[in-house]
Amino acid sequence: MTNIDLEAHYRAYLAALNDRRLDDLDRYVHDNLTYNDKPMTRREYRDLIAADIAAIPDLFYAADIVVATGDQVACRIVFDCTPQREFLGFTPNGKRLHFAEHVFYRFHEDRIAAVSSLIDRPAIEAQLRS
Repeated sequence: MTNIDLEAHYRAYLAALNDRRLDDLDRYVHDNLTYNDKPMTRREYRDLIAADIAAIPDLFYAADIVVATGDQVACRIVFDCTPQREFLGFTPNGKRLHFAEHVFYRFHEDRIAAVSSLIDRPAIEAQLRS
């Protein structure tokens, strides 16, 4: 897969998340992967995403920066959303939140095999306190 193809494939993955087509994850995610070095199944990964969507119904994965090279994708995803239920250990206060996730993916055979994610928790905490 060329870098351009990998980026397009990754953006199709984000579109599936945004369209709530979680059953399509088998096209984008291996049966087994690692998430922040923790082994998990695709089903566990799907459940993780589904829990975020349940807590934040207007969650939208907006790719701000995408760099694809070889078998890796790096992305800065920006979220502008209003959590309805607890997420990431935070209790929502009804306010709209704006934060970023910096995430790195390793692909194997055109599907995600490893995810390393860093969410800007201080930004979330500061907005919930204000």
